[in-house]
Amino acid sequence: MPINITMPALSPTMEEGNLAKWLVKEGDKVKSGDVIAEIETDKATMEVEAVDEGTVAKIVVPAGTEGVKVNALIAVLAADGEDVAAAAKGGNGAAAPASAAKAEAPPPAAPSAPAAAPAPAAPTPVAAQPAKSEGGARVFSSPLARRLAKDAGIDLSAIAGSGPHGRVVKKDVEAAVSGGTAKPAAAPAAGAAAPAAAPLAKGPSDDAVLKLFEPGSYELVPHDGMRKTIAKRLVESKQTIPHFYVSVDCELDALLALRAQLNAAAPEKDGKPVYKLSVNDMVIKALALALRDVPNANVSWTENAMVKHKHADVGVAVSIPGGLITPIVRQAEVKSLSAISNEMKDLGQRAKDRKLKPEEYQGGTTAVSNMGMMGVKNFAAVVNPPHATILAVGAGEERVVIKNKQMVIANVMTVTLSTDHRCVDGALGAELLGAFKRYIENPMGMLV
Repeated sequence: MPINITMPALSPTMEEGNLAKWLVKEGDKVKSGDVIAEIETDKATMEVEAVDEGTVAKIVVPAGTEGVKVNALIAVLAADGEDVAAAAKGGNGAAAPASAAKAEAPPPAAPSAPAAAPAPAAPTPVAAQPAKSEGGARVFSSPLARRLAKDAGIDLSAIAGSGPHGRVVKKDVEAAVSGGTAKPAAAPAAGAAAPAAAPLAKGPSDDAVLKLFEPGSYELVPHDGMRKTIAKRLVESKQTIPHFYVSVDCELDALLALRAQLNAAAPEKDGKPVYKLSVNDMVIKALALALRDVPNANVSWTENAMVKHKHADVGVAVSIPGGLITPIVRQAEVKSLSAISNEMKDLGQRAKDRKLKPEEYQGGTTAVSNMGMMGVKNFAAVVNPPHATILAVGAGEERVVIKNKQMVIANVMTVTLSTDHRCVDGALGAELLGAFKRYIENPMGMLV
């Protein structure tokens, strides 16, 4: 029987994607694990693997097609021994919709990271990759089934799959949870589910805007997926989060001196230093340590409870063509400055290449947006739910300051902390910013 290959949901929030490239053609034989296509989401380009063996009978959606909806038929696979021509004709009505890109409609979940910060962690982006049970055995399951099982904290290996070849699908997980037959996983899922995204506010129609301008005086550039996601997330943030802002000036002279000393002492490998610290690396570390010291600010808001995080997972805004993405430095409070620096270089490069995995930019407990390198003195960033804070970092510059009743020159940068006032009020935000300032002005504290 023909097997329908459908557009996969490569993250819980994906609604559509661009079919960038087919890596197989009609008539090619594939086996489980073969990479068959590349799909572009709003933030990254990901590979899709095959689950079943067979022959590509028909490619329904050609390479380069944009805006392909999740669950849409993109190709048909003929099973072993099946007539390829017959499978190509009968694929649309195939009763077995499982495949490399089996995609079930995901439930509402937090959308992907926008301009300022990331969204909750997502499952592995390779749609056909099997999960592993507590004993290490391979458990074939759909991406949505894995995410639902992770959120519910249950072991996939204890669930009987009803999909092709025993694959665990959405309804199997839901049945196990509702029936109380699910076996708890060895470790509970990390983090907490974020509130569902608010619908994008309805603005004036295109015609109402365009009639204000002379015909021929403009061109229309359609929004891509990233820009739509950024717009949706920022509208959601401003509609639902009561923002509160706290600013402080931090002297940088001690930090710049320590940075220079540490970089000069860096060992070399293959003729290159093994690390090169930036001011931003030290900002990430200082914010993570401040959240460790002020744990009541390392939180997320839900209607029924405060989510208090055990680690400081710091998202860092990275500018890429068409928008921004925020890769996350996990558990930054326990990592060395050199580890943070090297990790950020890798994440930043792969962000610009759109090669990040969803779990590398979705989630996090706070974020840093640094526009100092662009000469911006100060600004206020937009909090990205489910975060409760984001730190906006301005440029370091020489300013006149008063010390011991004398005017002296010091390197100073202004930082502004935006908070979700529902869970981090003004006094708590000021306490967090005070802890951050202490680490910046006494940077040796970041080394012990």
